[in-house]
Amino acid sequence: MPASVSSASSASAATSGALLRLRDETFDPGNLGAYNLYLLASPTRLQLAAVDVERHKFVLLEEYPLAAGGLDALAAQHDCLGQRGWNAVRLAVTGRGFTLLPAPLFRPGDEEAALRLHHAPSPTETVRHTTHPGLELVNVFAADARQADWLTATHGASGRLLHHTSALLAGLVHQRGAAAPRRLYLNPGPQELTLVVLGQHLEYCNVFSCTTAEDVVYYTILVMQELHLDPDQDEVTVWGELMPDSAIFSLLRTYVRNVRFGPRPGNVQYSYRLNDVFEYRYFDLFSLHFC
Repeated sequence: MPASVSSASSASAATSGALLRLRDETFDPGNLGAYNLYLLASPTRLQLAAVDVERHKFVLLEEYPLAAGGLDALAAQHDCLGQRGWNAVRLAVTGRGFTLLPAPLFRPGDEEAALRLHHAPSPTETVRHTTHPGLELVNVFAADARQADWLTATHGASGRLLHHTSALLAGLVHQRGAAAPRRLYLNPGPQELTLVVLGQHLEYCNVFSCTTAEDVVYYTILVMQELHLDPDQDEVTVWGELMPDSAIFSLLRTYVRNVRFGPRPGNVQYSYRLNDVFEYRYFDLFSLHFC
């Protein structure tokens, strides 16, 4: 369920079709070079955030439905999404079409061969990769070719395409610190559930198709059993699109004793406008700041 929109932006949100539109009064669309733009695209929605580079402060958070025209059509109607001149632009895409490889085993040019072991790219998809130096991993993933082309055509060298698991992992590594215990992390999204087990090293990362609360609990318990985690002892941290009184969270607490919502990424500031949003939401979007 989308968070409530502040009264200052309600009228604008209503006329633009936004699901959420929160902007700090200091955000200046006429000076885009002062900001990084972060985008998270699912098949039906686009989330975007902007951070003031000098102040390390998020000053914009918005969410829109993606209609038939997709990202191109939304950018054409938005006041700054399609404008050039941002300091940096990072676009993360969701989906199950990805694989993580040890960096020493990866050779540029092998992306499609590596991905085909897990996912057969469609004619409308392009295959890309991004690196995780801190984890010594390479993420090979499929992305909508139109979105990739839009990013290149609109933002050129300032644009970077990633899979959303790269953002999630970057945020977790940044959040945890070196001595953090082995733990399971959940990030439910639109029709998907991302699960990560992270200890001293990454042990597990996968995205499942989920449509019900029972699906979420099933895959959570399955992964805990396979990774020898104890639902009665080990803590599970949840981010993403849940409400505290949601059926998913209630059912999770029935089967997992220690479930808690995670905080926003630290070492960065957030405009007071974002106080309208639960802190555990948009974690992977905000974590693009650490990619």
